[in-house]
Amino acid sequence: MTANNPQLTRTLSNGAEIPLLGLGVWQVEDGPETERAVAWALEKGYRLIDTAQAYGNESSVGRAIRSSGIPREEIFLTTKFYPGSRDPRVEAEKSLGRLGTDFLDLYLIHWPKGGPTWAWPGMEAASEAGLTKGIGISNFGASEIQELLKVSEIQPAVNQIQFSPFEYRRALVDACEDAGVVAQAYSPLGTGRHLGDPVVERIASATGRTPAQVLIRWAIQKGLSVIPKSSHRERIDENFNVLDFDLDEESVSALDALDTTGQTPDALSRSGKWW
Repeated sequence: MTANNPQLTRTLSNGAEIPLLGLGVWQVEDGPETERAVAWALEKGYRLIDTAQAYGNESSVGRAIRSSGIPREEIFLTTKFYPGSRDPRVEAEKSLGRLGTDFLDLYLIHWPKGGPTWAWPGMEAASEAGLTKGIGISNFGASEIQELLKVSEIQPAVNQIQFSPFEYRRALVDACEDAGVVAQAYSPLGTGRHLGDPVVERIASATGRTPAQVLIRWAIQKGLSVIPKSSHRERIDENFNVLDFDLDEESVSALDALDTTGQTPDALSRSGKWW
């Protein structure tokens, strides 16, 4: 990160630094809504933007990045391969066209549809062709990571997972760490469901922070990169203001206790595959 934009980062297996806080644009409508959200985030100081082929808003993300005036090299840009398609390298080239950039910082398999290994050679081909600096996975459980590691020539850099105090997939995060894979949290606010929880509200009141800030900070203190989604400027600003405080051990323990997953090594909810 630049000197005028200090952020906490994690070092990936390829040597790149990924910010511990970014903006996700899942379910943000293509066009002005996405362009505004990304523009506001970059203006606030975010330098990690996360999109996906399946979101249908890569073009809007790209326009906002270009319009920001911020050098492309200062922005960590992620998109994801839709595994309903056949060739990750071909689809990466299409993503670059929509995003209007020459390279991705990170390219993820969105979920392990059809098994955890078949798409990886195409991901490695995208990397070797210089289309992306890093490659990784999303929604892979611990057993799927192990299967992938048996056949991969390039180590996955990131595993993006659903993660919050209520989905505290501790064993999966541990498996990622053991494999040298940085875990990244999506839906840290439970798409808003978790903001009204009494424990979260109590800790927010005691710390002088908002429930959203408490939830995001908890995930950052677990060592994850976190990508809360919002299309509202005030919430984008609020979500960014989490780098200047710490939750104490009592608060972290109280949040840990909210887990409903049994600290699972799996990436899926008990209700089954979300896709």
